Amino acid sequence: MTNASISNIETSKPVTSEAKGTINPEEAAHFGALAAEWWDPNGSSAMLHKLNPVRLTYIRDAIDLHFGSDMASLKPLAGKRALDVGCGAGLVCEPLARMGARVTGLDAAPENIAVAKAHAEPRRLDIDYRNIGIENFDGTGFDLVTSLEVIEHVDDRKSFVAGLAHALADDGLMIISTPNRTAMSKLMLVDLAEMTGQIPKGTHHHDQFFTPDELEKLLDEAGLQVIDTIGLSYGPAKGFALSDNLSLNYLMTVVKA
Repeated sequence: MTNASISNIETSKPVTSEAKGTINPEEAAHFGALAAEWWDPNGSSAMLHKLNPVRLTYIRDAIDLHFGSDMASLKPLAGKRALDVGCGAGLVCEPLARMGARVTGLDAAPENIAVAKAHAEPRRLDIDYRNIGIENFDGTGFDLVTSLEVIEHVDDRKSFVAGLAHALADDGLMIISTPNRTAMSKLMLVDLAEMTGQIPKGTHHHDQFFTPDELEKLLDEAGLQVIDTIGLSYGPAKGFALSDNLSLNYLMTVVKA
């Protein structure tokens, strides 16, 4: 299915409707309105398309390290279950499925779920997409749980993290990422990004960003332990890259304590 076909999907009808709890209705509506362009690398989600390969490289390295998989294997998640929370239209779910995982994707916006299903179907990717908040999701025992650039958009952060922890298997792996709350992130991810049209206006709210210490404390309170933290930097020439500099955005590898 082409991007043009996806843009014609009727996205005003919810797939299911359990949008309460951790879900911020205004945030869900904002991202739902962008759903039709989610898979367009030149559309409103262009920044995510630039960011995604770097995130996936980090996730793949964490998978190999945690599960002892062969770095040359195309299916390091074969026989494993993966959950992506705040999955959007499936930018992370689809690569995880190609790595062999049985994937479940949750998102607050029914429009995103509709587009995600439409994109996955012709590619024969059997992904279980659900329009539901993590606090209303009863799944447990996932080998891998991911939530990338999502926690800064939720209402009840403690319940959100508790939900992530509940879904994770005792010996599972979690990857979470979010922008840092710094002057640099405000300049790059809010002011300049919106001014130049790289990110739609209203996507980011600087006061909702987390410092790494704040997020680690929240994870610790949920019985989780951060075992690695790395920054995501950006340069006009090279784009996004993994970095020791945490001032813009960062990824964390997390396990149960």
